[in-house]
Amino acid sequence: MNEILQREAAITLVKDTFSRFLCDYLHLTRVSSPLIVLDGTGLNDDLNGIERPVAFPIKSLDEQRAVVVHSLAKWKRVRLKELGVETGRGILTDMRALRPDEDYSPIHSIYVDQWDWEKHISADDRNLQYLKNTVNNIYEALKETEQVIHQHYANLTPVLPEQIHFIHSEELLQRYPEMTAKERENAIAKEYGAVFIMGIGGKLSNGEAHDGRAADYDDWSTRNEDGYAGFNGDIILWHPVLQSAFEVSSMGIRVDKLAMEVQLKEKNCEDKKTLSFHRMLLEGALPESIGGGIGQSRLCMFMLRKSHIGEVQVSVWSDAIREKMKAEGITLL
Repeated sequence: MNEILQREAAITLVKDTFSRFLCDYLHLTRVSSPLIVLDGTGLNDDLNGIERPVAFPIKSLDEQRAVVVHSLAKWKRVRLKELGVETGRGILTDMRALRPDEDYSPIHSIYVDQWDWEKHISADDRNLQYLKNTVNNIYEALKETEQVIHQHYANLTPVLPEQIHFIHSEELLQRYPEMTAKERENAIAKEYGAVFIMGIGGKLSNGEAHDGRAADYDDWSTRNEDGYAGFNGDIILWHPVLQSAFEVSSMGIRVDKLAMEVQLKEKNCEDKKTLSFHRMLLEGALPESIGGGIGQSRLCMFMLRKSHIGEVQVSVWSDAIREKMKAEGITLL
């Protein structure tokens, strides 16, 4: 078997193993999901609110426009309702997306593949401990996957620490006040090996958000039991080859009616209240939930110790990038 086929087999092993562990730990059932949704419904993920979706008219629907999803952050919550998923259980789907405004880098491609998951929770589960318990379950799935990969490929030695470290983005700012957000991520990830940075989206004491988040899925504004804002965050690992912080998941407890009202106002997008998704939420028609996305290619990069995302997914790259990778002995798929 040539090197590319061996790598493809390893990629399949990572994806199959992790998704199985994830379903077990979070009590998820696999479901089908869309590549496109109709424009104007509010179902597409707005990411930071400035990225352009791939859009096109549909002849058979009188030229009504559809958009390729950025992610399924909001679609999943509607699907929980449609499927009547009971409290304590959830859904998992293989999400495929196009993000043409993404800047190329060793960890960024315009093609995005991730596990999108969503779990029905009770109103009483909207607390910091439930968020942390969920993160710990995901982290256990990551550690077990790393062990399985090591059993099949002895040279891929496990590096994940026993526990993931939790820190709020405001605490991180106070700890490294002279650093940029990305520099702070590097510093904390290098120190602990695995970290969950909480409260991403709302403004910190320096007047800036740690990173951007849309107003209508993660709850980044509600005060938690520690007095900080936000019931969301990112799972970040220390990548031993890249020698840098490496985000593999963005997730959180989703907005309730009050949180979405506050966040839409803060982001100056209250006009979205007329969209179907937002009306459903404001009318109390959607279940409380927690959810997130876990990058499939990102996880393969980490588990297989690859330095470029093009080594684990097929995407579109410039000739200059391909030549540069070739010169460095890196073969892109």
